[in-house]
Amino acid sequence: MLIHWAVMPTRLPVVLRRCHTCASGSFRANGKFRVNAHHKLLDAWLLALCTGCGDTTRLTVLERAHVRSVRPELLDRMHANDPALAAELLQDPVVRRRNRVALDWTGAWRLDTRGQDHSDREVIDVSVTFGARIPVRPLRLIADGCGLSRAETERLLSEGKLVSPARLTGKLTGDFGFLLKR
Repeated sequence: MLIHWAVMPTRLPVVLRRCHTCASGSFRANGKFRVNAHHKLLDAWLLALCTGCGDTTRLTVLERAHVRSVRPELLDRMHANDPALAAELLQDPVVRRRNRVALDWTGAWRLDTRGQDHSDREVIDVSVTFGARIPVRPLRLIADGCGLSRAETERLLSEGKLVSPARLTGKLTGDFGFLLKR
């Protein structure tokens, strides 16, 4: 029987960027946008607050974009300070590269195993889906979901009792599946 797990975000990740006012290196995005018009050109920023001093930084979303090239739904969502749009834009690699920022997902996600207990089964077939592109270590995820230690999951992997088409060492950001034999 196939079991479904989900990795779900619980809040926006911390934006890693050096603050110009204090020595802090992290900002918290709160989902607020600023849109500025210059005749027929638009600039749009996602605002983030420094975790140390509270100073505001702007993450560029649009820069001198012609009004007609911006979808009206996107502009409406920015005017409404849509937190879902903020989450989408923070995960966009183009926005992150343009602003030279990285994301810290520590404590910003949870594993939903749908309350299923797997301790009594000999073979567990699990499909893991991601609600966002959250980088997690699959072995940590498996250990947390099955109630095992990380050393135990590493031992099961080396013995061939934990198999997956995806690489289980390192970090993954996309859906994968695994089979655990006890």
